[in-house]
Amino acid sequence: MLVDVVAAASEVGPVLVVTDDLAVVPRGARGLPDPGGGLGAAVLAGLSHADGHALVVNADLPCATPDALGRLASAGLALVEAADGTTNALSLPDAATFAPLYGPGSAARFRAHAAFATVRIPELEEDVDTGADLERLARLLGPRTRALLAVPA
Repeated sequence: MLVDVVAAASEVGPVLVVTDDLAVVPRGARGLPDPGGGLGAAVLAGLSHADGHALVVNADLPCATPDALGRLASAGLALVEAADGTTNALSLPDAATFAPLYGPGSAARFRAHAAFATVRIPELEEDVDTGADLERLARLLGPRTRALLAVPA
């Protein structure tokens, strides 16, 4: 899934992947060691390298497309909420707006923290938390995820 997300994001702008395993960083992306401390700390580390408008996109969004990420970027200060109320993606015109608010109910916390608009972008609303999610999304998955799972195109 990470390769599909990076491929989509690379068509929108430079990509930085924060990870505890730099060997998994796909070609075309820059890797940054995960500082530990969870998703919020990882995003803060990545945003410390941001220059201007930044998108924060989780790696478990196998339906992400360049068009979907472009729509998010054009939304200004915005978030994409998952069905369970967590946050799948953020658009940050100013990285200083970010606060590490992830976890259950995070979308509401982000909206309370700043004037985040909630944008409906179906390709970014679908995340994968279970094998059942992969099965449900099989026909919508990115090409690399489909190939890995041997799902016909």
